[in-house]
Amino acid sequence: QLVESGGGLVQAGGSLKLSCVVSGGTFSRYVMGWFRQAPGKEREFVAGIRRSGGTTAYADSVRGRFAISRDNAKNTVYLQMNSLKPEDTAVYYCSADVSVIIYLRAIEYDYWGQGTQVTVSS
Repeated sequence: QLVESGGGLVQAGGSLKLSCVVSGGTFSRYVMGWFRQAPGKEREFVAGIRRSGGTTAYADSVRGRFAISRDNAKNTVYLQMNSLKPEDTAVYYCSADVSVIIYLRAIEYDYWGQGTQVTVSS
């Protein structure tokens, strides 16, 4: 089970930190990803992190503004979002996959959270 938290309403230029707690599995075995989906759009990759946390990947649209991290002792993955823009508005989903690489396509991930809404006002 994946449970996200930390979403909300923020003004452009502000920051939010999302958290995702994983239960029911061995967290350190999972590659973790964050995706987002805006109304009328497909779910898109935002960031991913490998099992040890040593390798990360970002979408071009968020690179330099967002940072993904994980705490394997707490079974938690984070997404620090800075310099938020109105176009970052979406439902953000946490995902997990038992793999060794960071997949960029949502279909590759086996487990999903319920999502948390992030709204950035201009």
